[in-house]
Amino acid sequence: MRLNQITVGATDFDESIAFYAKLGFRLIVSADRRYARFELPDGEATFSIHVQDAVPAGGPVIYLEVDDVDDTVRHLRSNGIVFDTAPANQSWRWREARLTDPAGNSLCIFKAGANRRYPPWRIS
Repeated sequence: MRLNQITVGATDFDESIAFYAKLGFRLIVSADRRYARFELPDGEATFSIHVQDAVPAGGPVIYLEVDDVDDTVRHLRSNGIVFDTAPANQSWRWREARLTDPAGNSLCIFKAGANRRYPPWRIS
């Protein structure tokens, strides 16, 4: 089993399209101004938005791993992306910066390396 696709709610189609384009996602499907699918810069999974009246608070966090969190954050800020938190090292050995999309979905730009799957506290 592989994770192939994630869909999040969007409350403003155009604003969400613009936001994810600024993140570097490439639009590959746009249907009736209600649904859009993107390819990410790396990997095979796709990401989509589906318009709805409201996005429930406290939903999942979308994690996007990058090679260099600080460089990525600098680049995205220069494209107008606003971050909720600056890059910081976490106690779980990841470096992270958090942001929120126009509908209120939470995203995390992070670098975990081997600690994503093989932290010292991994259950054997």
